Amino acid sequence: MDINATNGPLAQTEADWLIVGYGTIDSAESLSTPLLELDTALDGAIHRLATSGDITGKLGETHLLADVPGLSASRLLLVGLGTTSELTSRKLEKALVTATRRISKKTSVSVAISLPGLSCDAVSDEDAANLAAIAIQVGCVGQGLYRAKPARHAFSTGTVISSAQASDAAVNRGSILGQAINLTRELVNRTAMEVYPETFADRAAAAATEFGLECEILDENRLQQERMGSLLAVAQGSVKPPRVVVLKHNGGGDGAPALAICGKGVTFDSGGLSLKSNEGMKTMKCDMAGAATMLGAMTAIARLNLPVNVIGLAGLVENMPDGNSFKLGDVLTARNGTTIEVLNTDAEGRLVLADVLAYAVDLGAERLIDLATLTGACVVALGEEVTGTFSNCPDWSQAVGQAAERAGELAWPMPMHDLFGDLIKSDVADIKNVGPRWGGAVTAAKFLERFVDSTPWVHLDIAGPSFASSNKPHREGGGTGCMVRTLVAAAESLA
Repeated sequence: MDINATNGPLAQTEADWLIVGYGTIDSAESLSTPLLELDTALDGAIHRLATSGDITGKLGETHLLADVPGLSASRLLLVGLGTTSELTSRKLEKALVTATRRISKKTSVSVAISLPGLSCDAVSDEDAANLAAIAIQVGCVGQGLYRAKPARHAFSTGTVISSAQASDAAVNRGSILGQAINLTRELVNRTAMEVYPETFADRAAAAATEFGLECEILDENRLQQERMGSLLAVAQGSVKPPRVVVLKHNGGGDGAPALAICGKGVTFDSGGLSLKSNEGMKTMKCDMAGAATMLGAMTAIARLNLPVNVIGLAGLVENMPDGNSFKLGDVLTARNGTTIEVLNTDAEGRLVLADVLAYAVDLGAERLIDLATLTGACVVALGEEVTGTFSNCPDWSQAVGQAAERAGELAWPMPMHDLFGDLIKSDVADIKNVGPRWGGAVTAAKFLERFVDSTPWVHLDIAGPSFASSNKPHREGGGTGCMVRTLVAAAESLA
């Protein structure tokens, strides 16, 4: 979908839908400039709505006007932004996606979003234009990939109407980020019968060709040569062979330091011999969200041509039970020589990431970020909308946290005290793949830490926010594409 920027008059904007954001209305006489412009064109309709209390400006409030003869647009949708002085990127995105989702139920619809004159310290005109473009791309895409009649339809065209200070570049950036988020969402939402290690690798190779990334795919023979015994053990119970995808964006030039983004790609997790319950297995097509997020972010990094070197890696396996499955009590040898006692085959994501992280270190990465739907314990600790962050380097952790804040995504740092590492010591091997019941998100992170050497590293546990169990006005159920923007912002911080 094409999205363009303009700063023309609202009343003369041609579109099937004109979306206008506005702040809290104290009284009918306190309408903002854009609402006054619309009020004049609509012969006082906005004033009457404010007087009757039908519009108040509450965050996420929407009011539809289908008959607007005074406007060039066919229909008008007003969306409240809350108190403007308290507006944040996250709140603005919530309001705008609520609006675009509201009008995405018909095909071939053109949309324009107006956000003039926010006068908000926390959200610049550039930020607002960027978020409006993201909302246009994301809000019209649903999870009904296999429905005969999808509930949502992509817009035909999009327009962002903003102040003269908001550039075409901001809208273009938002459009690229929105498409990257949608790629991640799509991969997460597709079934495990369609997305498995080989097909994910094929999709990554196609994206690399389209967007100018270097791509290398490691098959099972190459994985044996690379001594990825931990990852291979997880895969051995499935008829689907494993893959590791390596993507490279060389925007920083030869010799420049590289950031590696590593994604857990368990395309279906049955739990292996430590079999999950039926309820616990229903959404396990989403256990490759870390790999999908990496791929989405790498496409955006390439399309934005960021002047930094970034390596994207995905460890791709199915975790299935059969006579060849790895077993409780097995001792695995990872790429870096660490031996691992297996005490739960459903703690498999860390076994996959162990080899991928070690491989990233050997490729010369000077900064690491991994993403994984790793632990239910992190969801217990932080809920379904906050990403847990774990790190061996306070400065790098702070930088990634600041990137998340700029991106409007919620992340929270978790403790990494040495005592948690003691909980995964094994009597028969170097470490075991699970600790006790308590502190499970941290012991999982301490496990991963054993494979990053001294490289500055941040682990993002996205088990909660990467997959939404239900629809909300501001969010589609299914894959969310969380952390794509954070990854791009983190890469930008190194440029």
